[in-house]
Amino acid sequence: MSARTLYRKLVGSHTVEVLDEQHVLLFCDLHLMNEYTSPQAFHGMHDQGRPVPMPGRHVAVVSHIIPTHVQQPRVIADPASALQASNLRRNCERHHIALFDTNDRLQGIEHVVAPEHGMIRPGMVVMCGDSHTTTYGALGALGFGIGTSEVEHVLATQTLVYRLARDMRVRVDGPLPVGTTAKDLVLHLIGRIGAQGARGFVVEFCGSTIEALSIEARFTLCNMAVEAGARGALIAPDSTAIDYVLARAADIDERQRPLALAQWGQLRSDDAAVFDVEHQLDAAEVAPQVTWGTSPDQVMAIHARIPDPAAQPDAVQRCSTEQALRYTGLQPGAALAGTPVQHVFIGSCTNGRIEDLRAVAAVVKGRRVADGVRAMVVPGSGAVRRQAEDEGLAAVLIEAGFEWRQPGCSMCLAMNDDVLAPGQRCASTTNRNFEGRQGRGAITHLMSPAMAAAAAVTGQLTDVRQLEPVHD
Repeated sequence: MSARTLYRKLVGSHTVEVLDEQHVLLFCDLHLMNEYTSPQAFHGMHDQGRPVPMPGRHVAVVSHIIPTHVQQPRVIADPASALQASNLRRNCERHHIALFDTNDRLQGIEHVVAPEHGMIRPGMVVMCGDSHTTTYGALGALGFGIGTSEVEHVLATQTLVYRLARDMRVRVDGPLPVGTTAKDLVLHLIGRIGAQGARGFVVEFCGSTIEALSIEARFTLCNMAVEAGARGALIAPDSTAIDYVLARAADIDERQRPLALAQWGQLRSDDAAVFDVEHQLDAAEVAPQVTWGTSPDQVMAIHARIPDPAAQPDAVQRCSTEQALRYTGLQPGAALAGTPVQHVFIGSCTNGRIEDLRAVAAVVKGRRVADGVRAMVVPGSGAVRRQAEDEGLAAVLIEAGFEWRQPGCSMCLAMNDDVLAPGQRCASTTNRNFEGRQGRGAITHLMSPAMAAAAAVTGQLTDVRQLEPVHD
């Protein structure tokens, strides 16, 4: 057998039938659902009288439309959103599918909940009606987003007609500089290769930098690979990933563990495997990043200057830069650092985990949110929220003037009641800065949790490395 990449091994082990040179019928180990991409799929199932043959391989979460302000019990006031949630509950009950409902103690964002409860294992194929399903590559699982019609196909058959991707490898070596995180690394990569730079590819990350990352940092990296157009992202499972999984997979007992370890040990690209495209990055070159435009690839180091459209040789790029600057209200050649913000949002499936909240608390401890700034922290799940409270992180954030919210997607996207007003500028730990993403006319600057925390306490886009230490 010829040498294969990790991606090809995962596809090969899940191929039910080869359909043609470009397509296979792919088996799905786990299908995750949410309240906004599943209703039409269930409707199609019911119209045809189809059952869900493998309900134990499906899990649903209410997260996108749920309010995050503190109330018990949580009530979804918007009628359309409440209908989505109640329809999901009814559909899950009908088909015996597990649901993390509105007031479930473990409710949260699907891409936070699934791995933290041991649902994601190395070697799995995971599908979800959400593009950031690439997150699970951090554990050596092939995760990718699917459309509503595909959700119906997976519900009905536990398979998907899948178009094969090409292979890309991104090698990053060396220690990340102080103050620089996985979020900065992936933004740097997206800025370098562009928002379509990985289109049609599954990206495998490797190198000493990747090996040194925590699993939560790897989640961030794989989560945002889709912002470069990637159809998937993978990191070969090492001891760090395996320890993470075994600590959460209570069903893998001592008898099953040797078999699991033996199988997971094969999940890496062969030495002679050929990738269609390769990129190499030096971690030392990565500085804290902030987006200046309306696409994640419109990004630069915090100390850099805003680009001048006139300096762009490509006409399409020049037009895109002009449009982005009109929307964000920034001036060519100006410094990005020092730009005032009115809002700070910390959360999302990209940066709503406990490690992210620890980073924020470390920056804001002993400081206060700046006057005129509204700062929110929305944990990625109920479990993260409770852990942050147990560790004293929530108390630090509240004392600093942050709003301590309940879990959900919140201000990552304007599908709930956490919405920015037109013209408000937000330092955000989310994954997209499109026009209107956080509210009509609102301006989003993507950055790491530590950088967002620095913006909260200074009232402006700030290099977190420049903050003076606070002494007790």
